[in-house]
Amino acid sequence: MSLEQNYTEILSQIGEDVSREGLLDTPKRAAKAMKYLCRGYEQTLEEVTNGALFTSDNSEMVLVRDIELYSMCEHHMLPFIGKAHVAYLPKGKVLGLSKVARIVDMYARRLQIQENLSRQIADAVQQVTGAAGVAVVIEAKHMCMMMRGVEKQNSTMLTSVMLGEFRDNAATRSEFLSLIK
Repeated sequence: MSLEQNYTEILSQIGEDVSREGLLDTPKRAAKAMKYLCRGYEQTLEEVTNGALFTSDNSEMVLVRDIELYSMCEHHMLPFIGKAHVAYLPKGKVLGLSKVARIVDMYARRLQIQENLSRQIADAVQQVTGAAGVAVVIEAKHMCMMMRGVEKQNSTMLTSVMLGEFRDNAATRSEFLSLIK
């Protein structure tokens, strides 16, 4: 059964008339949207970074802040929306600026929980750059808490992953945290 056929069945199961005008193309559009929203499964770290790693003497913190992200929770398949802050301490190599955002997108565009998303981004940046440390903080609003369940409209979830110097060195960690506020 195709994704489009599955959406037709879902609409029927919730009590909709799939033959009504407004829903005629909905299964096709929903299938296309779902493939787009989950396109991270079709990407690899190598494709996303595309060799954009450059020699550099810089060993100071590189921080990309406020990277918008859109993901879907694996528990309810509802969106969570927020921003990621990603920093690393180069050791001879720096990553092209847009590639940090592309890494965030690749992992966000998979069914996820925020805790794992933070870890996947940090591990990927570490793997690609060989950095002395990587830090990732994500803050997001979860529709599964806002639209259903406890229905808390103003709650925000924060997660962080600190690797290397960001974990081991309190001053480095504090600098990062002060820069993202």
